[in-house]
Amino acid sequence: MKISYLGPSGTFTEYAAKKIFPNDELIPYKTIPNCIDAVRENEVEYSVVPIENAIEGSVTVTVDYLFNGNGNRLPIVADITIPIKQHLMVHPYHEKTWELAKSIYSHPQAIAQAHHYLREKFPNASIHYTDSTASAAKFVRENPDEMIAAIGNQFAAETYGLQIVQHDIHDFQNNHTKFVVLSRKSEKLPKGNFYTGDRTTIKVTLPSDYPGALHQVLSAFAWRKLNLSKIESRPLKTGLGNYFFIIDVEMEADEVLIPGVKAELEALGCGVDIIGSYPCFKVE
Repeated sequence: MKISYLGPSGTFTEYAAKKIFPNDELIPYKTIPNCIDAVRENEVEYSVVPIENAIEGSVTVTVDYLFNGNGNRLPIVADITIPIKQHLMVHPYHEKTWELAKSIYSHPQAIAQAHHYLREKFPNASIHYTDSTASAAKFVRENPDEMIAAIGNQFAAETYGLQIVQHDIHDFQNNHTKFVVLSRKSEKLPKGNFYTGDRTTIKVTLPSDYPGALHQVLSAFAWRKLNLSKIESRPLKTGLGNYFFIIDVEMEADEVLIPGVKAELEALGCGVDIIGSYPCFKVE
């Protein structure tokens, strides 16, 4: 099978994709929307994209593109969580002079995850955002004459022949990122290695001018004793103050409880869309 992922080679997304699809063809795409569109346009069977980081929260590009969509919404068929370790890397030419780096390149999430480190070590360096941590590593490799550094993972350093000069520069050690697997089909991936349980993701749009609507939405889950691991609001992009909610339920969709929640919320006038019920995986 063909699998799209946020490239280029050497990203955390590629690492996550390899854990889920170790024997399939992985194809890098430059942006998250391009990865998702590759599935919609039948270029690949599955797509792997980051959706949430333990430190910085949701990856808004993924959330907005996936949940707002264009009418051709893709179901989530799995998710995988991996540990994130950010390192500072330079071209081998500058291994001994890395502290003189004038510019730091990386993905916005990686820059944010190393915020305190950068303030302390490189207070005067200019920060440049890239599409991925691997793109930053690739840029540093292609510009050996410049005193620059990249933030990325060990895989990126090995892929592009860079020298890691500072390990684990992220501000918080318990750093993980969750990636979702998308497909045109709603068939779940098999429960193999790293399987930890099941989750159901639901999008809820509240009726306008309905006092206490969110409270009633949560009550529909509460009295059924359904455990919610996430409730997130995102703008509908139809006007200021208009939001939808993403709700993760820590169980596989059944024939009684989840349909009961959906029916109750629709009776309140809510829009309810089950985005996926899928296995979850975690790599330590």
